[in-house]
Amino acid sequence: MLDKVVIANRGEIALRIWRACRELGIKTVAIHSSADRDLKHVRLADESVCIGPPAAAQSYLNIPAVISAAEVTDAMAIHPGYGFLSENADFAEAVDKSGFIFIGPRPETIRLMGDKISAKTTMKKAGIPCVPGSDGPIPENPDDILTLAKDVGYPVIIKAAGGGGGRGMRVVHSEGALLNAVNLTQSEAQAAFGNGTLYMEKFLENPRHIEFQVLADGQGNAIHLGERDCSVQRRHQKVIEEAPAPGITDKMRSKMGERCAKACADIGYRGAGTFEFLFENGQFYFIEMNTRLQVEHPVTELVTGIDIVKEQLLIASGEPLRHRQKDVAIRGHAIECRINAEDAKTFTPSPGKITRYHAPGGPGIRVDSHLYDGYSVPPYYDSMVGKVIAHGVDRASTIARMRTALVEMVVDGINTNIELHRDVLSDAAFQAGGINIHYLEKKLKVDSE
Repeated sequence: MLDKVVIANRGEIALRIWRACRELGIKTVAIHSSADRDLKHVRLADESVCIGPPAAAQSYLNIPAVISAAEVTDAMAIHPGYGFLSENADFAEAVDKSGFIFIGPRPETIRLMGDKISAKTTMKKAGIPCVPGSDGPIPENPDDILTLAKDVGYPVIIKAAGGGGGRGMRVVHSEGALLNAVNLTQSEAQAAFGNGTLYMEKFLENPRHIEFQVLADGQGNAIHLGERDCSVQRRHQKVIEEAPAPGITDKMRSKMGERCAKACADIGYRGAGTFEFLFENGQFYFIEMNTRLQVEHPVTELVTGIDIVKEQLLIASGEPLRHRQKDVAIRGHAIECRINAEDAKTFTPSPGKITRYHAPGGPGIRVDSHLYDGYSVPPYYDSMVGKVIAHGVDRASTIARMRTALVEMVVDGINTNIELHRDVLSDAAFQAGGINIHYLEKKLKVDSE
């Protein structure tokens, strides 16, 4: 078993990792920027190390500083959480070479799946369906690009091979706009990711966003924990997630989940991961794999009863996977609302001091948040300050529990998007289930008119 772990993250996910480590008897080291001295997990960890100023580039993204913190505290492993360095293959490699354990996939696996072109090629070999498009990078010759788009069929979407988080993509509806879109996306991709390689896919008009959670031990054992529906999005950023996905049958879940698990076993995957799909007209289309813990992992934990963060820690300790596919069962329904420090209508970030905080409770309610009375939300990082997760025997009862929880929750001193969540959960279209990825932006547009 690991004896001491560096938590290389902040906020609610850092607290989540601290809790899992404590339950397993693992000591913790909280690294933090100078702006994050008062984070809850920093106060609770066995040790803490300030690794730099507020700017993430000089602290949480500073690889030498993170590894130095592990060295001076004599830690054994580093957990990257999500975001920051969690999918950085160079960081994972540096951790390994420095003699520590990276709690996540091997560097070569992160590289393989981090490049969207190599990821699609790998998935096709594993029998996982992909969105129709280029089999590799788009050609350099303009005439060949035009021919490719015509063969794929408009509208098409141009994507950066090294992109992610909704960045580095552009939808093109006509031949006249194609070449300019390619040039713009290439320039943006080079600037943002240091990689100007692009690929092309058919743009699906009204898909849902459905993803499969997997666990693998790197020793040939892999399982899936079912799917999540993440279709409530704004600007490609998830807002509400749920498990299981409405309308996905047991047969569909088993078929696609087993393919994902087999793909993990084939590539020697280690740790937790997520296969993301677009789903339209009863068909799944692979888009990417996230080689890390997901923000929305709690909904899967609640419907399966499996603690994904604990499993990450045990796998990193070298233990074989403790669960078998036949033992995984989906029980009830779970919904997660991401609570952001932002205006519910304008989405303007709202940092500031929490003057009053009350977390909701009651049967089936879980709150993952680092907030407390008197805490000051800094302006330097992502605006998410917590997650409210509801679990019930079915979707209708879960929605009812979540609506009650959102009424009960109090966060004074800053603006939050709680009002937006209340609005969505009261909407007939959401309550019916099966909404597509354009639902929220269309709703916001109608509501503003």
